[in-house]
Amino acid sequence: MASAKSSWSEENFSCPICLDVFNSPVTTPCGHNFCRTCVTKFWDEQVQFKCPVCNEHFPTRPDPWVNTLLSELAAQFRTTVRVKEQPCVDPAEVGCDVCSGTKLKAMKSCLECFMSFCQTHLEPHQRVTVLKKHRLVEPMDRLEDRMCKKHDRLLELFCQSEQVCVCVCQFCTEGDHRSHPVVPLKEEYEVKATQLGKIEAEVLLMIEERQKIIQEIKDTVNRSKADADREIADSVQVLTGLMRCLEKCQDDLNQMVKERLKSTEKKAEEFIKELEQEIEDLTNRSSEVKLLSGNKDHLYFLQTFRSLKKHAPTRDWTTVEVRPPSYVGTLRRSLDQLEETLNMEMKKLRDAELKKVQQYEVDVTLDPDTDHPSLILSEDGKQVYHGGVWKELPDNPKRFSKKFYVLTRQSFTSGRYYFEVQVRDKTIWRLGVARESIDRKGQIRVTPATGYWIITFNDDVLGFNEVPVVRLPLRGKLQKVGVFVDYDEGLVSFYDVDARVHIYSATRCTFTEPLYPILNPCTRCDGRNSAPLIISPVNQTD
Repeated sequence: MASAKSSWSEENFSCPICLDVFNSPVTTPCGHNFCRTCVTKFWDEQVQFKCPVCNEHFPTRPDPWVNTLLSELAAQFRTTVRVKEQPCVDPAEVGCDVCSGTKLKAMKSCLECFMSFCQTHLEPHQRVTVLKKHRLVEPMDRLEDRMCKKHDRLLELFCQSEQVCVCVCQFCTEGDHRSHPVVPLKEEYEVKATQLGKIEAEVLLMIEERQKIIQEIKDTVNRSKADADREIADSVQVLTGLMRCLEKCQDDLNQMVKERLKSTEKKAEEFIKELEQEIEDLTNRSSEVKLLSGNKDHLYFLQTFRSLKKHAPTRDWTTVEVRPPSYVGTLRRSLDQLEETLNMEMKKLRDAELKKVQQYEVDVTLDPDTDHPSLILSEDGKQVYHGGVWKELPDNPKRFSKKFYVLTRQSFTSGRYYFEVQVRDKTIWRLGVARESIDRKGQIRVTPATGYWIITFNDDVLGFNEVPVVRLPLRGKLQKVGVFVDYDEGLVSFYDVDARVHIYSATRCTFTEPLYPILNPCTRCDGRNSAPLIISPVNQTD
């Protein structure tokens, strides 16, 4: 049976009239088979009733019998052939709502039946007169969502006022949305598609920007790793060198102490050897004397006493002394040498540190809208000094009214930056950074708590404006001060540029708003402090 079934072809199940697979097959009295619809239509057009195949004439119009077996076999064959010919539905495609088991790809969707059909199950809509009137469209998924929930009609219009889809009925267009602008879905689709295109372009641009930021972050991490590796390598090199210096210092000290001890031991051994020799000579003489003193022969005694050898001259040991070596100052001198080496290394490190921060140089200029009325700014905004007179200036909320401060035009909210200020020939000055929200009008207290991170100089006294003031050492006359800020790390550092020395660092600062460089040249002091503070370009070759 299986082999017979495998040999079936479409010719075995084809209607002789329509040449298609039997549909509701019937058998005529002469034994031939036809689709009921085909043979019925054939006889409707004939005057005499005959078989379309053998032309056998029938006296009356036959009433053909339904061929049940052929109908079942034809249905099975049709299903088998269609399943082989028609593609199965992919996850992204619309499937046939009639297929049981494996669903086939839908060819059309019916807006009257609210179903989608494969080629096989679409056939009634192509044949039956009533079904031919149904509106077929390209396959659509979830047809029930395309119907108006209130009026059970297809959603074909769009209300622009309420931004909802509506159906073509008097309830929607003449009722709920009567005064609203309503357009066909296609028209609104084109508008929204244009908008969607713009949105897509914006989204792609945003994605591109974020990918760029990601790459920048990765580049920053890579640079950070490289910097970290370089810093570790440099520190290992320096510290290894210092440990070698320390080891050499220890070895030299040990060697010197051992040499001194060895010299003392050698001298002591020489004295002991000489003393032992004298003791031996004296012992021999003592034996001779003892032997002679026991002889009672007067003649022999006198003759022998005259020939008794005189003892060899001996050292005056009362003046001889073996003193232990003195080690006073030995360790200090070794440490002095080590300190000299450390100072040389520290000088190299300070120079390297200053060069690193100088790489973050920024160009800043003073803001005339913020300076105290007694201050004079240069035209290029790089210099400021106390003019000695009060200028009439417009009232400005940004201007300092009591303290002789001035801010720069530029502010910073992230990253690192560095600038230098010349303080030569000045006896009093203040400089550093301040946050944007500082009080500029009253008798303010200048501390980090109030938003100021500055160092002050007054008659050779240098300090940081903490409470209490942090006194800072002066290694010489300050000529130029460098200010470095790492906003994200909360760090403010000050440097003596000419001496290439770190002065002070304020750490663990909290910055939440823009920071401005700030300068205060202070009063003139009868001309002794008339020199200006000058924002100077960085010279890394110093």
